[in-house]
Amino acid sequence: MTKYRKKPIEIEAFQFDGDFVNGDSTPAWAWEAIEKGEIFFSSLDRIEPPCELFIKTLEENMHASMGDYIIRGISGEIYPCKPDIFEKTYESVE
Repeated sequence: MTKYRKKPIEIEAFQFDGDFVNGDSTPAWAWEAIEKGEIFFSSLDRIEPPCELFIKTLEENMHASMGDYIIRGISGEIYPCKPDIFEKTYESVE
């Protein structure tokens, strides 16, 4: 059997803190995804945290919990990742 290793790639991500409106860590690409309907909330009121955040993926609508990382991959795809998996998989790029 042949073994494989993931290629080193750089992704963009931020940690969802439950407050999308007042958060300084929300990147422009996430706001663009909201405008396109790729990221959406369970109610129209996203003013009061915590917000219920969902992300449309090819497979399904995925729920993002507070503390999850929201990732934009190398092809522009957006998806949530649990903090423990994120920390095992990614490291900060200087």
